[in-house]
Amino acid sequence: MEILAFGVQSDEKPLIERAFEGHHEVRALDVFLNVDTAPIAAGHEVISTSVNCDLGAEVLAGLAAGGTRMVAQRSTGFNNVDLEVAERLGLTVARVSSYSPYSVAEFAWALAMAVNRRVVRASTRTRDFDFRLDGLMGRDMHGRTVGVLGTGKIGEAFTRIAHGFGMRLLGWDVVENPACRELGMTYVPKEQLLAESDLITLHVPLLPETRHLIDAEALKTMRDDAILVNSSRGGLVDTAALVAELRAGRFTGVGLDVYEAEAGLFFLDKSLEAVDDDTLARLVTFPNVLVTSHQAYYTVDAVGQIIKTTVDNVLDYTAGRRSANVLVPRS
Repeated sequence: MEILAFGVQSDEKPLIERAFEGHHEVRALDVFLNVDTAPIAAGHEVISTSVNCDLGAEVLAGLAAGGTRMVAQRSTGFNNVDLEVAERLGLTVARVSSYSPYSVAEFAWALAMAVNRRVVRASTRTRDFDFRLDGLMGRDMHGRTVGVLGTGKIGEAFTRIAHGFGMRLLGWDVVENPACRELGMTYVPKEQLLAESDLITLHVPLLPETRHLIDAEALKTMRDDAILVNSSRGGLVDTAALVAELRAGRFTGVGLDVYEAEAGLFFLDKSLEAVDDDTLARLVTFPNVLVTSHQAYYTVDAVGQIIKTTVDNVLDYTAGRRSANVLVPRS
């Protein structure tokens, strides 16, 4: 059987081809699945998708009509998949329920430290042989307060690094993590966490109840000199409200690896095009904002685990097995 994989990055292609060797053939495409590209999947029983693929009702209907019966999502998040429609159409959907939490946690810290210590600005200057220190002053993290919204595996990994910095640890989650408590974390209401934290980091899934978790009101609750990092899902932050606060001169720094309207932009080369997203265009002009292209997970360790789990999910499907990774079971 030939597996059709959408949205495969060039670094990822040899890994996914090697992982399927001896099991099934795989055709890796760099295009993302959407209404226009869905016809390519015709005749393929199993496809694999990335987080920025469109798996809405129209696309799923097209897949089902073309003979697709299984979707293997190469990510933990599945907010891009209409699970109710998939179930109605008889499509099996599986995801990667977990992979290296260190990849995302370490990158979140990279963003935090980059905006805190003005690394991008300093690098740009030194390329022009400008070695002044004006405007590059940062702050010690030691002794300051970090607020971790979402203390699952990634949040815990982030907290362990923060503990190593010697920070005061605040947490917020629907379920408390005993490992974080052992590190000295105090769980507090979200409003208190936002008001008291020097650094705020987001590690919660994007669900209807968490969309715009950081909205205009939450942003106003934060300290004027706070640092905000989002390496989870773009929809957790109301970007228009964030831009308004940045225009008012607030926040020491903002590090975003995700953006709520990133579909159709991230993972693609738009350098020769006019991007018509005014909010994103304004966001990247702020000197205290660093935006990266959803790369926090992108380590050889994490991607290797994601691909291995994806292969296992496909093999489980063909063998009629069901694992904890299945979101919509085989009908």
